[in-house]
Amino acid sequence: MDFLWSPWRASYIANSQPLNGCVFCELAREISPESDAERFLLYRGARSFVVLNLYPYTTGHMLIAPYEHISLVADAEKSITDEIMDLAKRAQAALLAEYHPEGFNLGMNLGRAAGAGVANHFHLHVLPRWNGDTNFTTTVGETRVLPEGLADTFRRLKSYF
Repeated sequence: MDFLWSPWRASYIANSQPLNGCVFCELAREISPESDAERFLLYRGARSFVVLNLYPYTTGHMLIAPYEHISLVADAEKSITDEIMDLAKRAQAALLAEYHPEGFNLGMNLGRAAGAGVANHFHLHVLPRWNGDTNFTTTVGETRVLPEGLADTFRRLKSYF
């Protein structure tokens, strides 16, 4: 029998509440500056924000989303898309400085047919990549092993924003 140890998930599962609306609109709603750390929200810009992915593909996987609930990039104002690209550059620089990846994936899945998990609120994925980060466990076991908890990743990246 195989075991994958992830004790930090217990509190997430125990405290999870069903979400009736959009996950990005909920994240964008400012509760208090202290709650940003609990929600792994790294940065609030004028038109968009940066947050760690709760289900990361790799350590440091960030999402950049506009505050406005928009499903297509084509429908966003230039000021929004400009800020998102500026934040993508900042995210890439932070990941380079802190994790020294060998490459990056930046991308968007727009619409359910394209694989979007949140189809009605577009967002940009920024993922650091390393040679060999897809290994036996990922390929055969269809399981990702992440070497660092989200709280640690948040602490390491927060100062860059």
